[in-house]
Amino acid sequence: MTGKKTDRYVTFKGIDGDGNSRRLMELLRRYIDDPATSNPFWEKFKVMLNRANSGQDGTGNRRDELLLVHSYINNLRELFEAHDDLEALSLLEQIEAESC
Repeated sequence: MTGKKTDRYVTFKGIDGDGNSRRLMELLRRYIDDPATSNPFWEKFKVMLNRANSGQDGTGNRRDELLLVHSYINNLRELFEAHDDLEALSLLEQIEAESC
């Protein structure tokens, strides 16, 4: 984010919510795609993520990566904190401030 803070309650202009959430999911995949650091919750999350990426969530609703970030922000934060992943935590904080 640049020096000027965008007020998300006025406009989403200039905020790349989709791109930011996509990048966060790439950082997340380092952990949830590794059997040594995944668990049943993250396996289920991967199913939801794959459905979101395909545009099909199985219910007729449209769920995208940003909605998954918003819905599971505490789980994401906990995982990134457990791995001391400052890059992912910083991006998660940015997404929360700009888009959630």
